[in-house]
Amino acid sequence: MLLGMKCVMKINIIKLILTAFICLAWFVNGLFCKILNLVPRHQEIVGRILGEEYSWLFTKAIGIAEILMVVWIVSKIRSRFCAIFQIAIVGTMNFIEFILVPDLLLFGRMNIVFASIFIVIIYVNEFVLPGNNDYALTK
Repeated sequence: MLLGMKCVMKINIIKLILTAFICLAWFVNGLFCKILNLVPRHQEIVGRILGEEYSWLFTKAIGIAEILMVVWIVSKIRSRFCAIFQIAIVGTMNFIEFILVPDLLLFGRMNIVFASIFIVIIYVNEFVLPGNNDYALTK
């Protein structure tokens, strides 16, 4: 499919904005909510699911993993696998929280709606919007 230069630029800007949003979500949750423990509820969730004894350590490890997710996204290494992995992680994590700790979630069981929206954003950004090499340019 041939697209005009303006359309290509708009798609690239949209992809950049969506990628920045996705990275920001992982970074904020990893650094501020988990590593710096500015939202203690996250450690409570981990403690309730994985056990209180090592909840501090597990929460920090999850925070580090979330920051590493940002590095992976920005690197664009195996980006489709990265997107599938993100979708699986977000879906699994939110399903477990929905079942086991809805009382600790910011929006209770409605958190699953926001998780679903985040999953759709990841999916659209990687699998619906064409990447830089997915289209030909016309003058």
